[in-house]
Amino acid sequence: MADSSNKYYVPESSPWPLSGSIGLFMIALGAGNFIQQSTDFGQDVLKHQGTGAGWLLLAGALWLIATLFFWWRDTIKESISGLHEGRLSGSYRQGMVWFIFSEVMFFSAFFGAMFYARWLIVPWLAGEGNNAMTHELLWPNFQAYWPLTTTPDGRTTQAMGAWGLPAINTAILLVSSLTLTIAHHSLIAGERGKLIIFQGITVVLGIIFLCLQVEEYIHAYQHMGLTLNSGIYGSLFFLLTGFHGMHVTMGTVMLLIMFLRILKGHFSKDNHFAYEAAAWYWHFVDVVWLFLYICVYWL
Repeated sequence: MADSSNKYYVPESSPWPLSGSIGLFMIALGAGNFIQQSTDFGQDVLKHQGTGAGWLLLAGALWLIATLFFWWRDTIKESISGLHEGRLSGSYRQGMVWFIFSEVMFFSAFFGAMFYARWLIVPWLAGEGNNAMTHELLWPNFQAYWPLTTTPDGRTTQAMGAWGLPAINTAILLVSSLTLTIAHHSLIAGERGKLIIFQGITVVLGIIFLCLQVEEYIHAYQHMGLTLNSGIYGSLFFLLTGFHGMHVTMGTVMLLIMFLRILKGHFSKDNHFAYEAAAWYWHFVDVVWLFLYICVYWL
């Protein structure tokens, strides 16, 4: 009998990487043109339909969704057929680790921008050290404090507090990590009913988080004057929380897909790396939020 331990499954040539690249290009081109035409957050989206940018963005998103659907379908078939043996599974784990590492670097750049503005730019504008001339020439009335709620043109805004919706969302994500961990252990233990319940709860918590973040943005724009045009504080606030919200959306979709696969009986205690990968990603998103909550809302 041949030794199967030295075998390594190589998937057949697939059109989906090329198809995904086309979808991403359409999204980038459509989004770039759309943002250029409509920089005001509250501006009517339908106003610029005639240019085709909005339609191109929508077409790219639908194209990418369809590509991911068929790509995942093929991968799931391979996994269920037992083709994902140990060495290929190890490759998937390495790939997921490097993907999460790239996401760590992604958010590190944004946190770095915030720390740079807070601890270097603010003292510089205030004339601390040998920068008195800079202070007089650029912004004579500037006072060193954070968050900057006054823009150079004199407009003022309110800073988002740490309590209220942000604190509730923090609790939601912490609880979601707990429910996901319980679901994961239930999968390993073969407790299907418990797995379904806690996985479903985790998905619902992710959706609630996103709904509350939308409510927070509406409150910021309508009642606090906190917008993308509110100086560097407003830009960094929406940059960090917005990209994190995008990652929560991706994580919720991943967990929802895992929930549907659980219902179809795709996983076993020995073959469930797709579930583990989604769980790793969700825990990463939760850790990022804790740093974000402390640095953006609290400090």
